[in-house]
Order: sequence, then structure tokens, then C-alpha cells
Amino acid sequence: MRIFITWLINTIAIMLAIKFIPGITFAGEWWGILLTGVIFGLINTFIRPLVKLFTLPLLIFSLGLFTFIINAMMLGITSWISDRLDLGFHVEGFKAAFIGALLISFVSMVLSCLLDAVDKKQRPQA
Repeated sequence: MRIFITWLINTIAIMLAIKFIPGITFAGEWWGILLTGVIFGLINTFIRPLVKLFTLPLLIFSLGLFTFIINAMMLGITSWISDRLDLGFHVEGFKAAFIGALLISFVSMVLSCLLDAVDKKQRPQA
């Protein structure tokens, strides 16, 4: 169930980035954005940890700020794969990827926190 919720949060965050960030577009079928959310989740699950491991010195030197660059790269990779699969999701340039990654990270964080708060309220207290 948690995987489905995470996928849904990613998809909503990507849709908001499409709506508000110039340079991030979607021109495909409705199911294409759902698959884009799956691709983004898989990239963040499997590729992002490896990139963070290999860029660990940069992460330490920048006090973690290089994470924003990594997030932009993951959004760019998602766009590249989406283009190859003709899903219709496209990110135009690094600036759009960087700002889009910031928005997606923020929206994902807020929605995850809200869902965790609701989940804690629903659990019986011991």
C-alpha cells in the first residue's frame, strides 16, 4: 500500500511541476503521466542512491546542497526515458529540471508529512 501512495504522491508532484514550471511539459495520453510517475519512482529508488554514493565527496563538500543537482539529474533522466517511450513528458534544459526538482521535492515532502500525520491519528494509541 505504501508503494502505491508514494507513486501517487510522485505523480501529483510531477503534475504540479508540469502546471507551474515553464519548460516542463506533458503532451501525451492520460496514462502516460501515470507511467512517468512509475519511471520517476524507479529512478529515485535504484539510480539515485548510486549517484549519491559516487558523488559523496561533492555532497559533503557542499553540505548536502549537491542533492538539488542530483534531483534535477533524476528528473532529466525521467524526461529522457519518457521521450524514448513516447509518453509525452519533457523537461527543457537544466534550469527547468532544477526548479522542477525543487517543486517536486517540496510537494512530495508536504504530502508525505500530511499522510504520515493522518496515519498517526488513525492508529490506536497504546
